[in-house]
Amino acid sequence: MEVISKPELTPLIVGDSIKTMLIEGLAGTTMPPHHSTKEAVIVVHEGQALLKMPDSEHLLEKESVFVIPAGKEHALSIRKDFKAIAIMALDSEIEFISTKIIP
Repeated sequence: MEVISKPELTPLIVGDSIKTMLIEGLAGTTMPPHHSTKEAVIVVHEGQALLKMPDSEHLLEKESVFVIPAGKEHALSIRKDFKAIAIMALDSEIEFISTKIIP
């Protein structure tokens, strides 16, 4: 059985209507397909990752900012040690899609 190494998600600050989460991962780690129930903003502090969606791919690099639409399936493949902040609604949930793989 293959062991998959995933980035770490660490809750940071929680406000009245938004929350933030630190995303950290080493090169070669992946976050399997998932979606957020609400829109999310990703602010990259260091490293590089490929954000894969069924219809597109986006390179996330230091100082880039990307908005992921609510309910949009995506996966993350980290190319260089990565650190980013995710900003989302307080009631937003991350839901993993266990049976589907984005190529």
